[in-house]
Amino acid sequence: MRPFRPGWIPTLVVLALLPGLVALGCWQLGRADEKRALLATYAQRSADAPLAISSLQQSSDPAFRQVHLYGRFDAEHSLLLDNRIRDGQAGVELLQPFHDQPSGLWLLVNRGWLAWPDRRVPVHFDTPSQALALDASVYVAPGSTFQLHPDPAGGQWPHLLTAIHPEQLWQQLDREGFAYELRLQPGPASYRLDWPVVAMGPEKHLGYAVQWFALAGALVLLYLYFGWHNKKKENHHGRRHHSTGRA
Repeated sequence: MRPFRPGWIPTLVVLALLPGLVALGCWQLGRADEKRALLATYAQRSADAPLAISSLQQSSDPAFRQVHLYGRFDAEHSLLLDNRIRDGQAGVELLQPFHDQPSGLWLLVNRGWLAWPDRRVPVHFDTPSQALALDASVYVAPGSTFQLHPDPAGGQWPHLLTAIHPEQLWQQLDREGFAYELRLQPGPASYRLDWPVVAMGPEKHLGYAVQWFALAGALVLLYLYFGWHNKKKENHHGRRHHSTGRA
């Protein structure tokens, strides 16, 4: 019986592709675990009592912490986060600096989503002028936002952006501010607030992992098939040659 001989081309293909397919599947499993942990943290901290800003600044892990604010919005330096879609409709999220009077700290508060169907007309929003007591939660982005091009610096307010970087805003305004975005809870200053906790849930990552592992399994089966098929062909040719020699 001849040894298993799949051929050098299929072997090279398997050696090149199989580790990558398995690694992608394992990476998706890891991402699913991260998302489950993130959702568990969100659920736990959403039930916690709001913190004061002074306590929040001392936290090494501020993500999803609930905070209570009292102060005023800065209507002159608004940010519009572009490319936000709700129910198939284009729009923006409105973020404004908020001066917390008890702590004296500036915070960048996301007031929610606004529809913007016609880009020829400026997006309309109102900013309360009086002091407000607000509840919000800290949003820490799980990773950096992909941008084809960096947002232009300067220009007229409000700034239309594709990514939010609070530290850059505080440097531009020469203010002492909190390093993360705060997302407003329902109240008199809020717009539409239905943010997803994660853009892609753990079940989708599991689905992608299954796909990558299935591709890896299919590759192995094809490799075994071609090895067995080549072996049968070689055995068949060998038998024909042996029969011809006897004749």
